[in-house]
Amino acid sequence: MTARVLTAGSFAFANATVPLFPSFIMLTGIQPPGISLIPTHIALALLATLALLGATFTIRLLLPPRERPPTLVPLLAWLCAAILAALLGFDPAAGGLFICIFALGIVWHLCTLRFYGDPLVSRAIIWSMMIACALSSLAAIVMVAVRYPVAQYVIGHGRAIGTFVLPGELAGYLVIMLPIAGAVMVARSGALRAAAGVTLCFGSAAFILTFSRAGWMGLAAAIAFFVVVRARASGTGILAAAGIIAAGLGAVLLLFNVAHNPSENYTRISIWQAALQIIDRFPLTGVGPFDFSRLYAVVRAPDGDVTAFHAHSVYLTFLAEIGVVGVAAAVWAWWAFAAELRRRISRSSPHEATIALAAAAGLFGTLVQGLIDTVSIVIFGLWLPTMAFALASACEASDDT
Repeated sequence: MTARVLTAGSFAFANATVPLFPSFIMLTGIQPPGISLIPTHIALALLATLALLGATFTIRLLLPPRERPPTLVPLLAWLCAAILAALLGFDPAAGGLFICIFALGIVWHLCTLRFYGDPLVSRAIIWSMMIACALSSLAAIVMVAVRYPVAQYVIGHGRAIGTFVLPGELAGYLVIMLPIAGAVMVARSGALRAAAGVTLCFGSAAFILTFSRAGWMGLAAAIAFFVVVRARASGTGILAAAGIIAAGLGAVLLLFNVAHNPSENYTRISIWQAALQIIDRFPLTGVGPFDFSRLYAVVRAPDGDVTAFHAHSVYLTFLAEIGVVGVAAAVWAWWAFAAELRRRISRSSPHEATIALAAAAGLFGTLVQGLIDTVSIVIFGLWLPTMAFALASACEASDDT
């Protein structure tokens, strides 16, 4: 029983601290256009704790019974592609950081698949998700209301940021969490349903206040995806999804410059042009993980932004940093996930399928958001754990109330 409690507590801790992950960027020496509310010593302690948990769970994964989920080989191929890109890139040390973070993500993914079947663990994961999302959303709302910290309010033009560094990061986090909260509210009962309802209210308010145009379209795409898949037996799903996308697009166009500096509207174009030049020069393995900014300074247009830490597009960033080889591995991993999720959902109960599809919808939403934005917290802190959560919840065998 003690081992089960410790396992559940470890998962709860990891999921509950996701809103604090953006503070890790301050440990790299990079100065993003934002501030972190988390002191350096706390960020270091959090990182050390997560690394210790990762090492402990790696050992547990190596003990019998060893499992080989369908996503394992594609994810390892993705990791190997990143290692190759780092070794051939311009800064292997920076690439090493990417590899360590991604490897921890794979461990998190595999552990979720292995241990989620324990009701204690599954409850800990869902409860920690709801509580963390509700509290981080409430904090973001309060900070906007009181305009504090002042520096954060000014840098974000009054947009909700909270414990994240940029509004787009909070939006990306909520693109995944809001569909899950909605599904939990529908599929669960009792206190967990109430908690999910509170999370949905606070999260929705914070999400609107991010005024993240890419995030808004990402969530619209997530909801549309969920509606289409749930109503696939009828044509009404497609019409409803089209209406949702239209509503999202209308909100973006209507509030295009609200809480935004209009002079920043076209900065992405020059960054995308620079990214295409980098891809043209290093198409196979890219310039190395986290090395986009090094090459950007060389190929940027004279009137472009002085610095750019990524290509403001997940797809261009991946192509530039890990090349065609890395992108092919990533596509393989996503394909394996989608195929396995479809297989599991076909055998799951309606309640299980609802939560699994909501998690998948959130992931789809981040892929849409990623068309014009690169959100590090989504890539490193949410993609792989949420993939595993979707797969594991589709096979849940016990009541999780």
